[in-house]
Formats: sequence, structure tokens, C-alpha cells
Amino acid sequence: MNILEETKFLMRKYNIRANKNLGQNFLVDESVIGKIVDGSQVDSNDLVIEIGPGLGTLTHFLLEKAKKVICIELDKKMVEILKDRFKLYNSFEIIEADVLKLDLKSIINSNLNDCKNVKVVANLPYYITTQIITKLLEDELPLESITVMIQKEVAERLLGKDNGAITYCIDYYCTGKSIVEVPSTSFIPSPQVTSEVIKLTLRKEPPYEVNKEHLFKIIKFAFMQRRKTLVNSLTNAKIFNSKSEAIALLEQLHLDINIRPENLSLEDFVNISKNTMK
Repeated sequence: MNILEETKFLMRKYNIRANKNLGQNFLVDESVIGKIVDGSQVDSNDLVIEIGPGLGTLTHFLLEKAKKVICIELDKKMVEILKDRFKLYNSFEIIEADVLKLDLKSIINSNLNDCKNVKVVANLPYYITTQIITKLLEDELPLESITVMIQKEVAERLLGKDNGAITYCIDYYCTGKSIVEVPSTSFIPSPQVTSEVIKLTLRKEPPYEVNKEHLFKIIKFAFMQRRKTLVNSLTNAKIFNSKSEAIALLEQLHLDINIRPENLSLEDFVNISKNTMK
């Protein structure tokens, strides 16, 4: 039985459909699943956190590789299916919860004695992708890597092909790379977007010595009014007392006074942050 047949069998057996409200689309392309698992480099020393496992197609492959897999699933029906499907696996644990409300650090710390590394591997619900990734990074969890399938448009933003505020958050905490592009035909039901698997490897140390809270406040304000120049955005946000003050600093930093936020590097934002601490 291939994965497509298995998925259809499980949907019939448990009388379920993909929940559109939870952004469910079931991955049925075995080659893509293989690339996710291979790209994540999960091995027998690893604790894997899987977010939104759905029917457990990816879970099955992770359980064959990892020391332990903890699945976090919000859909009660899926939780019951996963419990039934993997009840013989001692290395499997399911938590019925909204991942955005979980204390992941406590969950991970309680399992670190048995596992050497912690990796997140998941097909994330597209409607809350950035919130989940931001939480994983800002909670400063002891993660080695995050390997996730997300919408291609979001992947491009995370990896710096189309800069947004999240791009700089990723750059601060991680190095990132694309693993594989995934067509909509790899799912049932087929989503209306192309997907992409990316891997984020957590930095062991921050790339710059800077007040992190102030840095990300500046980045946030810069992109709240993305169509405006950086001078106008940060002056309106009271980072600068006046446009003349903003222009003077940009000239000092050898930046175009009409530059827009998406054209700055992380280092540029760091330098602005260091020069605007009050």
C-alpha cells in the first residue's frame, strides 16, 4: 500500500475529512517525505517535536529514525487516530494542545536526559506558520534545527529572497536553506499554493552583540509602514526625535537617506539599534 492509498484508507476508516479551518492538507508524496526526513538528519539520538502531525504520515517515518517523537496536535479527531495508530511505539508521545500556548521549554527539558539533540520537523499549518516559527525562536528553546514545510511565498521571505520583518529574525537566530519545492499535487486535498521545505539551523551564539529587544522593536516599526522610507517609518515610531536626526544617523552609517527597510542588512539594523538606545 503506497502513501496515497494508505491516506485514503485512514480517511475512510475514521470517517474524516481535512479540516480547512485548521489548514489541513495531507501529504501523500513519498519522495517529498523522504527528503524532509533526510534533510532534517534525524537520528537515534534525537528528540523530535512534530507540530500538526495530522494522520501521522510523516510521524511514521520519524519514529523509525528518532529516539523519541513528541507530536503536538490541536484536532481531537487526529489525536485519537494517532493514539490508535502508534500505540505500540514506546518512543511516541502525543500532546493535544495549541502549540502557541504550550510551554515547550518545559516539555523539552523533561526529555533531555534521554536525548542528545532536539529537532523540530513538521508540515506546519500555513495560516500560522510565522507565529509558530517566531515562537520557536523567541522562546530560545534548546533546538538544533527546524525542518518544516511551509508556503513557498513564506519560505522566500524567511530565507531572504523577499525581505520582511521575519527575515531578520531568522537571520539573527539561524542559518537557513531550501530543501525541496513541493507542488500542490503532492497533497490531498490539493492546496492552491506551491509549498517548500526549508531547514533552519540554530546559531550557537548570536551573530552580533546588541540589545535584542530594541533591535527587533526597530525592525518591527520599520516594516509596519513598509511603503515608507526608513527615515519616515522610524521617525513616526518615535525611534528618532526628528527626520533630521534620522538622516544624520543614516549618513553617518553611509546609508541612503531614502532607503526602504527591505534593502537593509541585519548588520545595518544592528548599527541603527546601537545608535538609538536611550
